[in-house]
Amino acid sequence: QVQLVESGGGLVQAGGSLRLSCAASGRTFSSYARGWFRQAPGKEREFVAAISWSGGNTVYADSVKGRFTISRDNAKNTVYLQMNSLKPEDTAVYYCAADPSFSRVGVPRSWNYWGQGTQVTVSS
Repeated sequence: QVQLVESGGGLVQAGGSLRLSCAASGRTFSSYARGWFRQAPGKEREFVAAISWSGGNTVYADSVKGRFTISRDNAKNTVYLQMNSLKPEDTAVYYCAADPSFSRVGVPRSWNYWGQGTQVTVSS
């Protein structure tokens, strides 16, 4: 059974940092693109960041560029999202995703596998 499990969410003050992890099990995702999305209450799921299978290509939403960094450890089947200089508007449930293709990464329906999400709350 394929599973993506996020961890590392929590409550942090504005300006603080969090590091999210997404561990995969049930198959190896070393050849898959990995990504992060987020969804705030009453809003649609939005793209945050994506990384190619090798880690050589990364894409970020404009709203997080310069603050968030996506990385991966294929030996651990895990992808990370380092979030710095957090803002209250970053508050959302964060989801990780995986797909064989690194195309149209900003579109949620482009991703085949999803985790259950982890809550990130940034207080002002």
